[in-house]
Order: sequence, then C-alpha cells, then structure tokens
Amino acid sequence: MREFVFAMEYEPGTNPVADVLAEYPDASIRSLSCHVTADSLWRVDHAEGSSEALEALEDAYKNADFFADCLVKDDCGADCEVQVLDRSNDTLVVYTYWDRTDVCTSVPHVALEYLGEGLLFETYREGRRYRWRIVLGSDAPIHDFFDALGGEVGECTGMEMLRLTELDPERNGIDPGTDEPLPSEQREALQAAVDRGYYETPRQIELSELAETLDVPRSTLSYRLRRAEASLATAFADEESVEQLAAER
Repeated sequence: MREFVFAMEYEPGTNPVADVLAEYPDASIRSLSCHVTADSLWRVDHAEGSSEALEALEDAYKNADFFADCLVKDDCGADCEVQVLDRSNDTLVVYTYWDRTDVCTSVPHVALEYLGEGLLFETYREGRRYRWRIVLGSDAPIHDFFDALGGEVGECTGMEMLRLTELDPERNGIDPGTDEPLPSEQREALQAAVDRGYYETPRQIELSELAETLDVPRSTLSYRLRRAEASLATAFADEESVEQLAAER
C-alpha cells in the first residue's frame, strides 16, 4: 500500500467553504469519513474555530450552490443533503450527501475511475488550501489520476503533488503537517517568533509587535503559534513514547 498526498488551492470566489476559511484563519476542517460510489458521495467533516467562523461555515455548507467536493463550477443539478450532527461554540460536525448527475465529478470520483475501489480518503482544510491523503494500492496509476484531476479542476484551482510513499504503519490519520513539518503559515509564524526573540528569556518582542511586523492580526498570530506549538509538543511526546517502549524491550 502507498499514500498519495496532494493539495488544491482555491482562487477567491470559486469555493464558498474556502472563502470562509480564508476569512477566518482560526478555522480548519478535517474529514472524519469520506465515501464514494460511481453514483454518489457522502462524508462527515469536523470543523474547529470561533463561533463566528463556524456559523459562516454552516451557511456555506447549506448553500444550494455548494455540494461537498463537486468540481463543477456551475450548478450541477445534484440532489444534496446537509445535516449538522454536532454544534458547539468551537466545533461543527457536518454530514453531506449528494447523488451524482451526468455533469458532476469530484476528487473521489476521479480517484475511483482511475485508481479503482478500496481507497481511503483523508482531508484537511485551512485557508484556501485543501490537502488530500489517499491510501491506495502500490500499482495504482497515480500520474494518470493526477493529470485527469488537473483537467477537471481547471484554472480556478491550483494543484500541487506533495508526496507519494509507501504507507507508514505508524501514521494515524492525516496531520495538518502531512506534507511538511508544519503548515506554511505556522512555520513562518514560528520562524519569525524564534528569529525575533519571542521565546527568549526575557522576551525580546511582544506578540502584538510581532504581529505588526508580520502584518497579521494579533489573534491570528497567536492562533498559528499555539497550533504550531501543539503539533511540535505532540510529535515530541510521541517520539519519547516510542523510544521509551524500545528501551523497555
């Protein structure tokens, strides 16, 4: 088995969910499940962010012009069902289902056509960037799939192939840093914080000053640093646990 990781970047106005995520950089979406047949697609997504961001995301999901992952820019005429499964101040869980029409297509449908059945999909969305991880057979024609997908998304959506490797049995689910140690926004924020002495004792620069230097809102910078710190701390703890188990053996 192999894992294929790639990213799509939506231009403004081409995808309502991406537009909301770009407006609210504190928000992100990861898939809990994603399933496809030749005639339909259904999935469950878990969104996190501020109450305002989640309200806007819920509206985007329920917009009649949006069907989860459909790549057709105009109204494709599909029958779509959207149901909110859970809603709190900082969490939104949404179920979506749609029946495919003659003009409908999606990443999973193109994958089904070129890569065959038995695929596992995991996704992560932040800003306009939509990262996909597909677990598939070792002999699947990846380049044929990626070329066909490029023809479907057109010029409104950028695409980037990130990784094609043998499946790592120790990887559990998709991580925001699937293609890199951290997403680019978090890496840049963390690097700037280190370079300007934010983590020095005593601190050489305050968060508000650093945010002004980077030309981002203070809340956005704080959020990116917290996410980066949490990812690094989790990775460190996991590595320590593995080393401890190895030593005990």
